[in-house]
Amino acid sequence: MFLKDGHIHTPFCPHGTNDRFESYVEKAIALGFREMTFTEHAPLPNGFTDTTPNQDSAMQQEELNRYFAKIEELKIKYADKITILSGLEVDFIEGFEEDLTDFLNEVGEHLDDAILSVHFLKNGEQYDCIDYSPEVFQKMILDYGSLASVYKKYFETLQMSIAADLGLHKPKRIGHITLVQKFQKRFPVPYDLGPELKQILSAIKAKGYELDYNGAGTAKPLCRETYPPLWVAKKAKQLGIPLVYGSDAHQVKELGQGLKLMTW
Repeated sequence: MFLKDGHIHTPFCPHGTNDRFESYVEKAIALGFREMTFTEHAPLPNGFTDTTPNQDSAMQQEELNRYFAKIEELKIKYADKITILSGLEVDFIEGFEEDLTDFLNEVGEHLDDAILSVHFLKNGEQYDCIDYSPEVFQKMILDYGSLASVYKKYFETLQMSIAADLGLHKPKRIGHITLVQKFQKRFPVPYDLGPELKQILSAIKAKGYELDYNGAGTAKPLCRETYPPLWVAKKAKQLGIPLVYGSDAHQVKELGQGLKLMTW
């Protein structure tokens, strides 16, 4: 089996660790991966205020050149051992589509691969980070009026991200499409997600996109499940949607997480 990890973070992640790039690469080689993509959190749009307490959701604009230069260096250093791709995890933020398109046009030439993810939801003039903590999630439930309303807003925003015209360099892989379930053991899923997730898959299929098959949720104590869960991955496979494993590692020891629980 050709092993690829298409979702890996780096020392440039402000909410990650200082584990060296080389340590990620060497661990990936040891695990038998033949290809890996570094997908650091892209800078957030100008004018958008990061609502997380430490405002540490993404790397800064001025760090991009060093980030891309380091990956190019690694491509050469490990060329005979593993294929390394240069990428980003890009946040789709409702209301900032034009800014996002401009950003992708600027950095597109550096991207071999990329992921488009939803972390922030817009509620009136307020934005909330869906996966920051159980406490923030609980506050969102109160602000939205119900847990079901939070879920519906998440899937609505996810649909927006898939449909959005973000230019020639729009990422073709949609990130962790059930991230809203990160705290599901404390806040149980409020309704049957089947219809909404099937609509999401249909939209991904229609666009010819890939699906981030993400192992990070298996290590989260209030989730313990892949993003998306197994039944959704099987449905995606039936539809012919490419599944790309992503550890979503923010430290070296997380490489390979969840992989054994997945199916292709």
